[in-house]
Amino acid sequence: MKIIKNEKLIKRNARIGSIANLLGFGIMIAGFLFAWRGDPTTEMGIWLWAALLVGFAAAQIGIYFTNRWGRKPRMDEQLDQGLKGLSGDFTLYHYSAPASHLLVGPAGIWVLMPFYQVGTFSFVKNRWRQKSAGFLHSYMRIFGQESIGRPEIEAGAEAESVLRKFKKIDPEAEWPEVKAALVFLSDRAEVEPGDSPIPALQAKKLKDFIRKQAKDAPLPKVQIEKVNSALG
Repeated sequence: MKIIKNEKLIKRNARIGSIANLLGFGIMIAGFLFAWRGDPTTEMGIWLWAALLVGFAAAQIGIYFTNRWGRKPRMDEQLDQGLKGLSGDFTLYHYSAPASHLLVGPAGIWVLMPFYQVGTFSFVKNRWRQKSAGFLHSYMRIFGQESIGRPEIEAGAEAESVLRKFKKIDPEAEWPEVKAALVFLSDRAEVEPGDSPIPALQAKKLKDFIRKQAKDAPLPKVQIEKVNSALG
């Protein structure tokens, strides 16, 4: 399997995450110290709330960037490991295509949506629900872990972005379908996809899933080459 990733973007965003974290928590601490040492005037209270809001916003930005580009191992590295062993006909694009993580090969074109969250994830009444893995995890979700949100909508948007790029290159051509899958990276994540509109599975099951797709409905080599050429 060939791996193409935008290392420059990864390093830049990891740096942004570190700076935003330091800045955010620094501003909040400074705000508390300023309020503690000064007189509790109305004006000072306004500055305190302003510092807390700005600091909290910066910290949230830092958490977002750090979770995606600063964690060890990173999301892209965990996907690389999960797909390790696929044939050389596959190419995995990280941050170098219209979708953040895009797999192209005999299994077709797949937008991979990775999630590091832990707990039980189930698709119920047209929405993904997350059940926390204990009190500590529930507490951490408030301050440092994102919710899963609406991943099927985000995955659909990324798939549409890939298809738009293809259509822009050759509007008259018949391009392969762009599919999407949710990939839960943690061994502490349990997945109950139910009637989810897109596949959802643990990372350790991803390689077998892709191989089955390649066996059941293989994408012709000429199409694979055409797609890789379009992605540059």
